[in-house]
Amino acid sequence: MAPSPTEPLDFEVPEPKVSYDINVPYNSGSEEYERRIRANSEFPEYLPVWEKGLWFEDFPIFEYHDPAIRADKTKPHLLTENVKIQSITPMMGSILIGVKLETLGQEAKDELALLICERKFVVLREQADFLHSGPQFQVDFMSYFGKLSRQPVTGAIKGFPQFHIIHRDGNEEEIKNFFKHKMTTTIWHHDVSHERQPPGYIMLGILACPDIGGDTVVADTAMAYQRLSPAFQDMINKLKVNHTSRHLIAHAKASKGTVRCNPIDSVHPMVRVHPVTGEKAIYYNAEFPDEVIGLKDQEAEVITKFLLDFIRMGHDFQARVHWEKNSVVMFDGRTTLHTGTVDYDTTKQTRHLFRLAAMTEVPISVEDWEKSQKEKKEIF
Repeated sequence: MAPSPTEPLDFEVPEPKVSYDINVPYNSGSEEYERRIRANSEFPEYLPVWEKGLWFEDFPIFEYHDPAIRADKTKPHLLTENVKIQSITPMMGSILIGVKLETLGQEAKDELALLICERKFVVLREQADFLHSGPQFQVDFMSYFGKLSRQPVTGAIKGFPQFHIIHRDGNEEEIKNFFKHKMTTTIWHHDVSHERQPPGYIMLGILACPDIGGDTVVADTAMAYQRLSPAFQDMINKLKVNHTSRHLIAHAKASKGTVRCNPIDSVHPMVRVHPVTGEKAIYYNAEFPDEVIGLKDQEAEVITKFLLDFIRMGHDFQARVHWEKNSVVMFDGRTTLHTGTVDYDTTKQTRHLFRLAAMTEVPISVEDWEKSQKEKKEIF
């Protein structure tokens, strides 16, 4: 029998000083606040709710087939004559204008998946019809790319726990308190990397955004890996890391928040191989990893701090997504890290978006990838 979401932890947890992540939805508990934001929102049905009584068992391992593998590399169904494509940087990120997500057929979705793998993320402008298509349509659309993860603690859409809702509006006291203890709102992360099959295709849909600010910054961890020396690559290729949701769930319980599942611990390779492109990418982030298997704490601290500092400072393999009304972003969770930025006046500007995350394969280590490629050569 699953434990109750309100069951106390086995150990004492002090009440948190600040939000676990400033991008986790703000829940004021004030009816007046709730009425105000719903009256002012173009998408009130997408405002976060915390449903009681939901409980999820661990997601079972499933067989996954990536739609990008069967895509036509020339992308004739996606990049039609009416579509404009623009690069954000030479190496990563593409803006598409003229694509209507709600009309894409199977071939075009396959080609979109391939473009995301190749360019790391795709910004789709002018998606008003898709954003107004409703939660069920959007869940069905993203389910094409993989099974959708469910949110363990955060606010979601009523009846749709697959949605992670990010909402910032008028919570200046919370942010002021946050900066008493923290120096920045940025937290470089992979979405829910604690899952046994972490998300490979992730969608962000903007529902309200500041005129300026609130950008999402993306780092290419495959390019970061390429910049390392062969000796350093060889060392981290062999490492495995435990990713856990224990800290997130402990924080939610200590805050008397909603908890919908038991903590998940998953061991993933520090370097994973992309099954579509064959790229090797650093798979480590600042949110969910808590142990590098086989290393002592001080050894792990040196390596992981170096990697995260290197990625943070690597502006030549990063790109900044400027949000515009009616935009959708889809990105590859296997070869990127990302962070939101709270750099706008939350008393005057609202930032409201949803996330849907399609889980893909169990992360592939360099050793397993090389072994599989050798076996293929022997067969043929």
